[in-house]
Amino acid sequence: MLSLKNKTISPKTLSTVLKYNFTKYYTKSHEWIDVKGNKGKSGISVKAAHDLGDIVFVELPNIGESFPKEESYGAIESVKAASDIFMPVEGEIVSVNEELVDTAGLINEDAEGKGWVVEIQIANTEEVKELMNEQQYKKFCEQEEH
Repeated sequence: MLSLKNKTISPKTLSTVLKYNFTKYYTKSHEWIDVKGNKGKSGISVKAAHDLGDIVFVELPNIGESFPKEESYGAIESVKAASDIFMPVEGEIVSVNEELVDTAGLINEDAEGKGWVVEIQIANTEEVKELMNEQQYKKFCEQEEH
């Protein structure tokens, strides 16, 4: 057992905390979600941003809109192509990255950080278990290239 300032955390609780808090997950369509409790910031992966090239426009959803898992909630346009952005999990949009309206290229600079697109109130945290962790996503991308 781990002990923090006279508080004991069981291995099972620690495992749950590490798995569902402050953990990034990925979809096969190259979106990510950084889960903190029952909310998560989400956007497109570094690989997706690289593949799209210079991003020039991001279509953001409205705050308060709800979308099912894998449904398109917005779009990204680059000098090469346009692409839908899909929900990694079912949920409600609780905030959007307004910086992307004037600085869409922020996604190219920091796709999995300052280039986040939406924050989602997750409807069913069990759906997170269906996503890939960082190691699984890296392996998925390597296999996709071959």
